[in-house]
Amino acid sequence: MSKFDADLWNEDLAPIADSARTWDWKAFAALWVAMVVCVPTYMLAGGLVSEGMSWWQAVLTVLLGNAIVLVPMILIGHAGAKHGVPFPVLLRSAFGTKGARIPAMARGLVACGWFGINTWVGGSAIYVIVNALTANGIAGDALPFLGISIGQFLCFIAFWAMHLYFIKNGTEAIRWLETYAAPFLLAMGLALLGWAYVNAGGFGEMLSTPSQFVEGGAKEGLFLPTFIAGLTAMVGFWATMALNIPDFTRFAKSQRDQIIGQALGLPLPMALFAFISVAVTSATVTVYGEAIWDPVVLAGRMGGFGVVVALAALVIATLTTNLAANVVAPAYGFSNLSPSKISFTMGGYITAGIGIAIFPWQLLETAGGYLFVWLVGYSALLGPIAGILIADYFLIRKCSLDKDALFTHEGGYGPWNNAGLTALVIGVLPNLPGFLHAAAIIDAVPAVFDAIYSYAWFVGLFVAGGLYLIVAKKNLVGM
Repeated sequence: MSKFDADLWNEDLAPIADSARTWDWKAFAALWVAMVVCVPTYMLAGGLVSEGMSWWQAVLTVLLGNAIVLVPMILIGHAGAKHGVPFPVLLRSAFGTKGARIPAMARGLVACGWFGINTWVGGSAIYVIVNALTANGIAGDALPFLGISIGQFLCFIAFWAMHLYFIKNGTEAIRWLETYAAPFLLAMGLALLGWAYVNAGGFGEMLSTPSQFVEGGAKEGLFLPTFIAGLTAMVGFWATMALNIPDFTRFAKSQRDQIIGQALGLPLPMALFAFISVAVTSATVTVYGEAIWDPVVLAGRMGGFGVVVALAALVIATLTTNLAANVVAPAYGFSNLSPSKISFTMGGYITAGIGIAIFPWQLLETAGGYLFVWLVGYSALLGPIAGILIADYFLIRKCSLDKDALFTHEGGYGPWNNAGLTALVIGVLPNLPGFLHAAAIIDAVPAVFDAIYSYAWFVGLFVAGGLYLIVAKKNLVGM
C-alpha cells in the first residue's frame, strides 16, 4: 500500500494477501458447527420452552431465526471475501475513517459481554468436574462482593486462561481448533441425545405434550407473544457475527466457499442442537423429576465418569465458540482504535480483561433476562449497523471499495460520514423505551414501544438502512 495514515493501518488490519486465503467451504462449515455446539445455544430452546412454547415451536423458531440472520451474514461476508478487509475497516466506508470506531466498539463491547458469559459457562463446567472428582472439595459459600464462591471464581479464571494461548497465536490457530473440534462436538451432541432416548424410554411424551416443562402449564398457549420476541432473540444471538463475519470471510478462497460453508454450517446445525436441547430436557423430567435445561447442571446430576467426559466436551465446545465469536471481533475493534500501538493479540488480551470485569454470571440468572433483555437488547444496537452496511456496500457502493482510501483520512470516505452516524442513532431510538422497560430501568412505557422492542433487530435494520440510503444519496462524502 503506497500511502496510509499510521492511526488507520497495521498488518492485522491491512487487506489480506492472496496467499493467506486458505479457508474453503469445509472450513466455514466447521467454524459454524464448532460455534453452534455450545452451552448458550443449548439454553436457547430450553429458554423458549420455559417461556411457553412447545418443543416443535421452539425448534422452528430457532431454525427460522437462523435462516433469517444467514442472509445478512452472507451479504456482509461478501465484502470480506472480495476485498480482504476486516469488519472495522469495512465500517470506514459507511461511517468514515474516524466515525467507524463507534460501531466497531459497539460490536466489540457486546462481544466482550459474550466472552464473559461463555467463560463463566466453561468455568462452571470445570467447577462441576472438580467437585465430582473430589467429593465437593471446592464447594463453598458465595463471597459477598462476587456473588459466587472462591472455587467458582478460580475455575472461571482457569478457563479464562485457556483462551490466552489461542489469542497469542492468532486466527490460524483458531481455525485449526474449530476444524478438528467440529466433528467431535457433533458426535457428543448425538451421544447426549441417545442417552436421553434410552433413559426416558423414547420421546413419545415430549412429542405429544405442549409446553410440558412449565409447571402447572401456566404459560401454555403463549406461542405468539413469545414467538415475536423469541424470533428477534434468535436473530440477535448471531447478529454479532453477522456484522464481523468479514473478519473470517477475508480468508475465503472464493465467494462460493463462504456462501456454501455458512449455509451448511449455521441454520440446520442450530435446529438440530435445539432439538437435542428440548429432547434432553424432556428426558430429565422423566429421569430426575424436574426439567434441567442447563447442561452443566445436568452433567453434574449424571454422576460417575460420564460427568467428566460430558463436561470436558462442554469445555471444548465453549472454548471453540468463545474464540471465534467473541475474541476475533473485539480484538480487531480494539486494534482499530490505535493500530500503531494495539495489535490483534493485544486487542484479544483487552477483551479477556473486560470479560472478567463485567461479572457475567449475573447476566444468566433468569431465562427471561437472558433472552429478552440481553439478546434482544443488543440486537437493537446491532440491527442498525447491519442495515447501514448492507445499504452502503450493495446499494450505494455497488460492491466496489477504494481500499487505499480506507486507510487514509484524506481519502474519498473522509474522517466522519454523518449519514452513517445519524442513521445509527435514529435506528436505535425506536427501541430504547422498550429496552428500558424490559430491563426494569423504567416502570412503564406505552404499549407500542414494547411491541416495537419485540422486533428490535428488524426495526433497527430497516429504519437505519432506509434512512442511510436517503441521506447518503444526497451528501455522502466522496460520492
